[in-house]
Amino acid sequence: MFSTFANPQRFMNFTRPLLPVLAVLTIVMFIIGWTWALGFAPEERYQGPTARIMFVHVPAAIISLSVYLGMAIASLLYLTLKHSLADVAAKSMAPIAAALSFICLATGSLWGKPTWGTYWIWDARLTSMLFQLFLILGYMALRSAYQREQDAARAGAILCLVGVVNLPIIKWSVDWWNTLHQPAGLITMSGSTYSAEFWYPAMFNLLATGMAVAAFTIASMRAEVYKRQYEAKLARMNRSGE
Repeated sequence: MFSTFANPQRFMNFTRPLLPVLAVLTIVMFIIGWTWALGFAPEERYQGPTARIMFVHVPAAIISLSVYLGMAIASLLYLTLKHSLADVAAKSMAPIAAALSFICLATGSLWGKPTWGTYWIWDARLTSMLFQLFLILGYMALRSAYQREQDAARAGAILCLVGVVNLPIIKWSVDWWNTLHQPAGLITMSGSTYSAEFWYPAMFNLLATGMAVAAFTIASMRAEVYKRQYEAKLARMNRSGE
């Protein structure tokens, strides 16, 4: 069944009408979500308007981990099943995961200055998230170092799977060590610590961010499939002309 859905042409046919729908939904959801968060959600009791940055920071943090996990799953599928579309997915998600990790770190630093008195501290959560950003950038650099796509895919997949060990460190570092970063609050095993007026707009922006990632991933995958199809066609033309 996976082979059926992993066919590049079937993927292209399925996502052609889906992509514009996702794009429109993403724009609408972000307009609603940011208007809700910035215009109607009340100010936090102790942090005031500074806490509003959490409506960007928290979704970026959660979705960045999810995207890296998606990269790892796609990499594993490529190594075990050798489906090219799995590698396309992993490669396409890497810049998105890097962008979200950067947004998470940048917004966290902006929040940290008025809250902690500094833009940066070598906190376990912050350091492990910074490592994830460097890991993704390293993945992208490693892939670009190979000329053959198959070699790049294999090397990148191995590095991506090795980096999975960092995900639980990011997630549970605030529980394992004495860390300045506050524990998870939006989604926990025992329920959210957010009040309703903060939880609903935060979750809405989380869904909007997920929708945006889905749209960007599909668009990037489609561009990569087109690129590989063009290169394959060009290689066949060169061989036939010899």
